[in-house]
Amino acid sequence: MAGPDTLPDGLPVPVDDGAADHLRGARLPDVALRATDGAFVSLARLPGRAVVYLYPRTGEPGKNPAPEWDAIPGARGCTPQSCSFRDHHDELKGLGVDHVFGLSTQDTSYQREAAERLHLPFPLLSDEDLAFTRAMDLPTFEFGGMTLLRRMAFVIDGGRITQVFYPVFPPDRSAAEVVAWLRGHPA
Repeated sequence: MAGPDTLPDGLPVPVDDGAADHLRGARLPDVALRATDGAFVSLARLPGRAVVYLYPRTGEPGKNPAPEWDAIPGARGCTPQSCSFRDHHDELKGLGVDHVFGLSTQDTSYQREAAERLHLPFPLLSDEDLAFTRAMDLPTFEFGGMTLLRRMAFVIDGGRITQVFYPVFPPDRSAAEVVAWLRGHPA
């Protein structure tokens, strides 16, 4: 079985179910999210352009996900998605992105381990209490008693979502898709 750093063959492909249609153009709520660097971040108050990718949960080193995890369309691939944004970070900055964040409903201590292990040059944000998720009516799914975000990415300009990438598949190409869009849509 493939570990959290790789994507196995034959994963089910998520389909666009319309659950994110209401997000493009939406003004973000002023919700403070705890970041892995110790700060609190309100995406609504950020100046300039931000890119935020949303993911269900990063895998744990040395642990394979439950077999039923791979059967959920779009669930597998959080570590590869995070690594794609890490690897494209300088390119994103060069295209006028002022802020890059990952966002999940995992707690900050869990996220901090992943951010350090993966050498992410940007913080991860925790919506552990689901305040942002509920305020934005973000697409979620339930697994193992947890409410998890469906994978997507946003481009945010001045507190408003200007582009939504949903669904995201394969997750390791998420940052490249954002980069391609940014090339045609300068800030």
